[in-house]
Formats: sequence, C-alpha cells, structure tokens
Amino acid sequence: MTTAQDLMIVSMEVTPVRPVGQGDLSLALAGAELIDLLESGELAIDDDRIVPAPPSAPDDTLLAEAVSSLVRVQPYESVEDWLWRRGRELYAAYAARMEADGLITRPRRRVLAVGSHRTEPADSPARSRATERWMSQEPVLAVLAAAVGLREEPAEGFSTPLTDAVETVLAAVGDAVAELEAVRQRRTIEQAAFDNIWRGA
Repeated sequence: MTTAQDLMIVSMEVTPVRPVGQGDLSLALAGAELIDLLESGELAIDDDRIVPAPPSAPDDTLLAEAVSSLVRVQPYESVEDWLWRRGRELYAAYAARMEADGLITRPRRRVLAVGSHRTEPADSPARSRATERWMSQEPVLAVLAAAVGLREEPAEGFSTPLTDAVETVLAAVGDAVAELEAVRQRRTIEQAAFDNIWRGA
C-alpha cells in the first residue's frame, strides 16, 4: 500500500470539513507519491528540485509510472511543477486502478440508483491500514488530508517532526491547493459578472 492509496481510502471514509474537489485530491496524490518515492530512495529534494536516483521499478503500478515520468535532466523539475503535471487527473487514475485491484468498490443500489459513480473502500487489509494511519494521526497523511479539507489542522500543528524534504513537498501541496481554490473563486466571480452583463442587456 502507498500513501496515495491511503489518502484515497480516507477521502471516501471521512466527512470533510469543507468541499473537496477531485483537483485538490489529485494534487495531494501527486505529493503523496513524491513522499513515498523520497522515503524509498527513488529521489531526493534539493532545495525545491526533484533529483531522481537511477531508475527502478516499484511494485506499485502508479508509483512505477511516477518514477518513469521523473525529469532526469538538469536543472530538474520543481516540486510545484511536478504537482501540476503529475497531478492532472490523477484522482481518476487512482480510482480506476484501485477499483481494478478490488480496493474500492461500487456499492449495490436499488434500480433507481443505476449509473451512480459513487465508490467506497472494500473491506480489506488496505482499508484497515489506512484507517490505522488516520486514527493515529500519522503526520504525512494528516497534513495531506488537512491540505485538501478532509480535516482541520491543529492550531499548534502536528507534533511528529518531519524531514526538510518532506516538509518541502507538503508545503508545496498546500500552496498548490490554495492556488487551485483561488482560480476557482476567480472563475466564479468572472462568471457572475458575465451573467450580470447578460441580465442587464
């Protein structure tokens, strides 16, 4: 199991503190991949640049895709650029992969609900692991969840110390999610102004 898979499962289990979009989760999933690859020695973070190690093939399919897509020429890619590039529609990719692997499932519904796209975690060791990480407030999962609105971040922050590289990734995820929300708000304002023009015409 990976941090991204744990985040996917948690996102289906908990009641968020604010609306969570697939774009937000996609950015956080890309950040989760980076952190897992950091911890497995597949890459390093130098300032804000992703420095890849010699290529390998992680067992997880999506992590293997992430490794193969790393920029391997200097000056390398920034963490921010990775989040936006790798994060594009990453939620959908994880949902499809995890459903194919039996980690999430579509619940049986009455006939009226046919066509529903709702999914939920399957009863599995993966679900138990994600729940354990969540209940223990494991800091990486907790910070990623707070960044996208699945939980509040404690006023005093999370107590477990993290490496500078992990903190760099987590901060970049928070900044990217905030930027995405700013874009949404700007579009809403622009659409409202456009609508007002037509009403006044």
